[in-house]
Amino acid sequence: MLETTNINITDAEWRIMRVIWALDTVTSRQLINVLGESMDWKPATIKTLLHRLTDKGIIKTEKDGNKFIYSAVMDESRTVDLASKKFFNQVCAKKVGSAVAYIIDESELTQDDIDKIQDKLDHKQAVAEINCNCVPGECDCN
Repeated sequence: MLETTNINITDAEWRIMRVIWALDTVTSRQLINVLGESMDWKPATIKTLLHRLTDKGIIKTEKDGNKFIYSAVMDESRTVDLASKKFFNQVCAKKVGSAVAYIIDESELTQDDIDKIQDKLDHKQAVAEINCNCVPGECDCN
């Protein structure tokens, strides 16, 4: 079973996972059709990646006649959350703000995304103000 605190997925495996999450269940043939052309991957490459993801416990396999059906063990949101947490645990605490700013700069965001980020920042600011023990007007915490 997947250790839920240790997500270790390569870039190529993320591509496989995005297709699996989009389709819920998938056969290797479907993956070959979707990724074989767009990624210029050979069927053996896709099957190797599926095998690795299965060995890592990230996907599960069910046999249906002469084919295997692959599905995710965890949903996309939970997996992204854990991968993000792993990333930020590796970033120096003094560089977290820079990392977040870079991610925002490099990402295509919808208005809904921007609103969610703004809500989180507003909440963080309110918590910081509540936890501040400085004399009003003389605070350098913020």
